[in-house]
Amino acid sequence: MGRLLAIDYGTKRTGIAVTDELQIIASGLTTVDTSSLVAFLKDYISKETVDKIIIGLPKQMDNAASESEVYIQKFLIKLEKEIPEIPVERVDERFTSKMAFQTMIDSGLSKKQRRNKALVDEISATLILQSYMAAQ
Repeated sequence: MGRLLAIDYGTKRTGIAVTDELQIIASGLTTVDTSSLVAFLKDYISKETVDKIIIGLPKQMDNAASESEVYIQKFLIKLEKEIPEIPVERVDERFTSKMAFQTMIDSGLSKKQRRNKALVDEISATLILQSYMAAQ
């Protein structure tokens, strides 16, 4: 069994989370510059077995696609071209950034630590992955 890998895509930074090999526990992996995301994924997949990539689906409150969906669609085309062997699924990511920030507060992180946007992206990716796993 391989890992599930989740992506909280951003135009500048992208948060990444993965499961263990048994797909039981979701953990934040890292945050990468979006410009090097495909290269990072190819490298990671060459070292680890990944069964599926889960990508956040940003929606507005009225269920309409978020503005960032345009960029995600372009990334999905590139991902399909570069890594066609791994299936991709989408998960509603509404409120993940707010939930990530609250998680940081609940964890006792200082204000300075909570300003770390890369950490927010990584936690958001973990929440997307947990949401996907809970729905399965």
